Amino acid sequence: MFKNRDLRIMILLAAALTAVASVCGYALCGISAFLLLLLLGVAITSGFIYITKRRYEDIYALNLYLEKVLAGGEAPNILDQEEGELSILKTNIYKATSTLCHQKELLSKDKVAMANAIADISHQLKTPLTSMIVMNDLLMTEEDSQKRNEFLKTQSNQLDRMNWLIQTLLKLSKIDAGTITMNPEKENAEELISEVMKPFEIQMELKNITYHHDAKDMLVKCDKNWTIEALQNIVKNCIEHIDEGGKLVITTNETNIYSEIVIEDDGCGIPENELPHIFERFYKGSNAGKDSVGIGLALSKSIITSQHGDIHVESRQGEGTTFHVRFYKTIL
Repeated sequence: MFKNRDLRIMILLAAALTAVASVCGYALCGISAFLLLLLLGVAITSGFIYITKRRYEDIYALNLYLEKVLAGGEAPNILDQEEGELSILKTNIYKATSTLCHQKELLSKDKVAMANAIADISHQLKTPLTSMIVMNDLLMTEEDSQKRNEFLKTQSNQLDRMNWLIQTLLKLSKIDAGTITMNPEKENAEELISEVMKPFEIQMELKNITYHHDAKDMLVKCDKNWTIEALQNIVKNCIEHIDEGGKLVITTNETNIYSEIVIEDDGCGIPENELPHIFERFYKGSNAGKDSVGIGLALSKSIITSQHGDIHVESRQGEGTTFHVRFYKTIL
């Protein structure tokens, strides 16, 4: 503590003032005044030294605390019940270090999530890539034109699958990074659903799926293009799980809180233990098709939630699945 130059100057100044005051008191009032002023000066200087010593000890403890945090250690609680500038400083330092520790934890989780995502992406791309390599080797030696056409068709399917996978992953990454700006406008629900169902007309006809919709005269505030993509992924998932001759129903509801689009199928349903995971990326349920990747519903969830909406799912195995897509009228 006494190595501090400013503190040494303050102590010397206090000692000098005490000495001067004591001498003046002696000259004016005698020995009693001298002793009184001397004791008063010593008491004030001692009190100042004691208070300053405690302050420097607290500052030293704060310095050790910051060194520990910077070294990667946990941030212990340094808060106290005292008042004063130093306590305010302690509180603010603790808030700052707690925030930094929280951000550090988030970064660590992000790194783990990124590593898992890269592993999943590599796995998903590996299968079609391996198939294409094999097909390419066979094409180089195959002379039968019919088989060559079959190989080319297989390669084309694998390329389409890889292209869809890469495009979907890019969209998910952009949404996660916040680089995509949603432009919500009031859209007519019936027109929106009509746009959603257009690509599936032939597929439903081939599977003899009965389609019924009951869209009320309702407006939905959403980004039209992104919402169509999200709903199409849900409809695609439903159609894949509907048996031939099954049924698909789309209805709309509106409350004072949200506008809702309900997509319901009578397919195989989702087991109860799998429901909490169906929107996880690369998650494939027990009823998933062999070509399923497991990111279509994840993309739908990201698109809807980025517009202050939500998706709620109800399902029973063997009885079908119902998706409730809700767009809230106010931000909750």
